[in-house]
Amino acid sequence: MICFLTSRIDVPDTGEMNPANHFTDELRLRFPTHCRALDICSDPDGWDKTDFYASLTKKTFEDAGFSFERFYTLDSRNQDLAEQLVRGSDLLILSGGHVPTQNRFFQKIHLRELLKDHDKVVIGISAGSMNSADIVYSQPEEEGEAIDPSYQRFLTGLDLTKTNLLPHYQENRDDVLDGLRIYEDIACPDSMGKTFYAIPDGSYLFINDGKEELRGEAYKVQNGILAQISYPGEIVSL
Repeated sequence: MICFLTSRIDVPDTGEMNPANHFTDELRLRFPTHCRALDICSDPDGWDKTDFYASLTKKTFEDAGFSFERFYTLDSRNQDLAEQLVRGSDLLILSGGHVPTQNRFFQKIHLRELLKDHDKVVIGISAGSMNSADIVYSQPEEEGEAIDPSYQRFLTGLDLTKTNLLPHYQENRDDVLDGLRIYEDIACPDSMGKTFYAIPDGSYLFINDGKEELRGEAYKVQNGILAQISYPGEIVSL
């Protein structure tokens, strides 16, 4: 399995694929010939939003010179065909959105099991990258989640990696949720005995044959401490 686990693949407000940290160049080397792509949604019942973002994603690829033999989306409208669609695709795009909602859908279609022992190219976007982990750190993100004692912060993911990513660091590092700072008061305490990696847009986790590399600027959150471990253009082997 080859994975590109990102915050997002485009440059905000442009729709253009972000070439930072050799993302586009590396993807060209790995992109399947006669590509059969499957965009797997984050909200199975949010059809309008799924179609809108899938079309934007497809356009971003095509504008960057990538082409598809076919490009399908997977949500509740065709979830009964999940096994057929996943098995018949060589590029999977795991969309961004609300982590727990997407996680429930992944579990419903048994995506973790469908991906076992199959060689595909996987591109994760935000929530899709987070849900790629074996044990997912589902950082609270919606109002009420940070103070809800029943909110589950750790979920079963796809097991494409053991690495937990926190996307959009440059955008949300100063955010406050339910009166709590999302890094200092939420992620750092949750990291006791664990490790998370915060990445800004343009950075990504590259996985090839079990070898994992953080490409670009990244921050380690471990045992309550947040520290920068790399800068733009750098590579950190995990």
